Amino acid sequence: MTYIGDALFFSMVPAGQNTSWGLRNRLSRIIKPKDGRTLMLAVDHGYFLGPIRGLENPRRTITPLLPYVDAVMLTRGVLRTSIDPEYDVPVVLRVSGGNTIDGPALGDEEIVTSMEDAIRLNASALAFSIYVGTQFEHQTLKSLARLVDAGERYGIPILAVTAVGRELEKRTAKYIGLACRVAAELGAHFIKTYYTEDFHRVVDSVPVPLVIAGGPKLESDLDVLQLAYNAVSEGAAGIDFGRNVFQNPNPIGMIKALRGIIHENMTPQEAAELLKPEKIKA
Repeated sequence: MTYIGDALFFSMVPAGQNTSWGLRNRLSRIIKPKDGRTLMLAVDHGYFLGPIRGLENPRRTITPLLPYVDAVMLTRGVLRTSIDPEYDVPVVLRVSGGNTIDGPALGDEEIVTSMEDAIRLNASALAFSIYVGTQFEHQTLKSLARLVDAGERYGIPILAVTAVGRELEKRTAKYIGLACRVAAELGAHFIKTYYTEDFHRVVDSVPVPLVIAGGPKLESDLDVLQLAYNAVSEGAAGIDFGRNVFQNPNPIGMIKALRGIIHENMTPQEAAELLKPEKIKA
């Protein structure tokens, strides 16, 4: 038999059989097979923002929220120091970095964590940001492709993050559709992106699950719940919120309410009721 290379081999395998058992198993720990949805907690902000409000002490912030989430997205430094190994929560490991908020450009990222260390940390998936439409587009897209190769080799799914840096106005359907489709074409197994107008069109044009970012802190609790509801109603596989959870005065109540929307098909108004008992206790 002639060796034809991994890329060509995978393209010849029938759909549904072109990933390893381990990769599918890891992904099923994050996106629950029962309903095809996920509630992720993003606490990886410190890798470029430092100790932002609510994450000054990562362990104190993260620990009370872990029982309510399907996965936690963070860096290896915070994983090692702030989460006990006994917790049975899937880890989506942030492996891109090399930039800070005080640097010349937020998009100047590369792979900063080895696959070997990710395996030692028992990561269920690896996350890498791409900066489509910036001077770092080529650099980050090539890095994503290399990471996908490594993920396929070791059975670890790759989450592509369609980052926009400081340019929040770029979160249009046209841009999000482009960035997500390119990430999927390069082999990302699922994608973290932003909700936008006509989001159902983005979902229809991207053949892998989409997980929605919360972005900057929203004005009200109902705005947060409505964002989650709109996203999954239009086809998102779930959410990966951070600041809109841990910067909330009632983070446990908020994560319970979001879980109600993601896994119990609650409306925003129904989910908002879950906030009230926690406010009384607080």
